[in-house]
Amino acid sequence: MNPNADLLNLREKVALVTGGGMGIGEAIALRLAGAGAAVAVGDVNASAGNAVARRIVEEGGRAMFVQMDVADLAQHRSAVDAVTHGFGGLDLLVNNAGVFPFSPAVDTTPELWDRVLSINLRGAFFLTTAAARYLRSSGTGAVVNVASVDAFRPTGGHAHNDASKAALVMLTRSLAVEFAPLKIRVNAVVPGGIDTPGARSAMGGSVPLASNLAEAFLQRIPMHRMGTPDEIARVALFLATPLSAYMTGALVVVDGGYLVA
Repeated sequence: MNPNADLLNLREKVALVTGGGMGIGEAIALRLAGAGAAVAVGDVNASAGNAVARRIVEEGGRAMFVQMDVADLAQHRSAVDAVTHGFGGLDLLVNNAGVFPFSPAVDTTPELWDRVLSINLRGAFFLTTAAARYLRSSGTGAVVNVASVDAFRPTGGHAHNDASKAALVMLTRSLAVEFAPLKIRVNAVVPGGIDTPGARSAMGGSVPLASNLAEAFLQRIPMHRMGTPDEIARVALFLATPLSAYMTGALVVVDGGYLVA
C-alpha cells in the first residue's frame, strides 16, 4: 500500500471551482476530480463550464456545471445550494474567477474599477461566507484563493487588478484567522505569468503598451517561460488535500522566480 495515497485522496469530498470553464480554473477542476472529488464547475460561460464538467464525467469522475456570475451576490446562495443539493455537501471552495483587463490608471473608469473589484475581491469574499456553514460542517473545509504576483509587484496598466489581488491576499490571511476555530483552512496560490486564454487576450491585445509590458514581464522571469495552468492546479491540489493539513493563511508563490529576480 502506498502510504502517500491517503494524503492525495479527495474521495467523498465536494469542491466548487469558480471560473472553472477554462484556463487555471479548468486545470484545477480536472486535478481535483482526478484526486476523487466531486467537482462543481462554476462559470458564467455555460458552454465552457458544461464542457469541463462533461470531460470529468467522461473520464470517470463526478461533476456538474453551475451557472454563476460571482459579481452577482444574489447568485451565491443559489450556486451553493445547487452544489450541496447535487452532491450532498461542500468541502472545498476555489475562488479562481477573475478578470484583469489592461487599462492605464488615467483611463480607468469607475465602471471598470467596480467590475474588477466586484469579481476579483467582493465575489470571493461573499461566496466564501455563503459557503462557510457547509465548509464548517465538513470538519476539513478548505478555501483556496487564486491571487497574483501583481499583488506584490505591479507591472503597470493594471492598478485595478493589482489592488484587488493585494486585497485578496489580506482577505486570505484575515479569514484564515477567523475561520481556524471552525476547522476551515484558507490559503492562496499566487501565480506569476501563466499562459491562459485570458492572459493572451489581456497582454497581447491591440494596445501597444500592453504588448510592451508583456514582453518586459517575460524577460524578468528567471525560468524564461510562462507557466501552464496545470502548474498552478497542482499547487491548488496540494492546498486542498491533507498534504497541507497544518497550513492556513499561507501564500504559495508559483511564478518561475519572478518575484525574487
